[in-house]
Amino acid sequence: QGLLAESGGGLVQTGDSLTLSCAISLQFGSTYALGWFRQAPGKEREFVAAISWIGGAEYVPDSKRDRFAISRDNYKNTLSLRITNLSPEDTGVYYCAAGTYSRETLQAQHWGQGTQVTVSS
Repeated sequence: QGLLAESGGGLVQTGDSLTLSCAISLQFGSTYALGWFRQAPGKEREFVAAISWIGGAEYVPDSKRDRFAISRDNYKNTLSLRITNLSPEDTGVYYCAAGTYSRETLQAQHWGQGTQVTVSS
């Protein structure tokens, strides 16, 4: 198991909800943020959401706010991403990442291996 280990992906149907989890075995500074990216087939990796580890400030693009919710559990060292009303356009590999938030994205310095989410129509 790596320093960031995603779980919770799988095959779901349109309209379903899904929660992805990331187990964190990484030591990082107080200014760090944890977040999620996704990469759809044939497309570039896309920033989804981030949250500061200390304080819990959330960074979610406006285009993602209605269906994506990020949370963290500092005691369990886990990061979660809740996705509702899934559609085939959400299909892709979802990555957990750690770094610093700037320029409206997470400047990731650590990556997980990713978890596949496939949404059937």
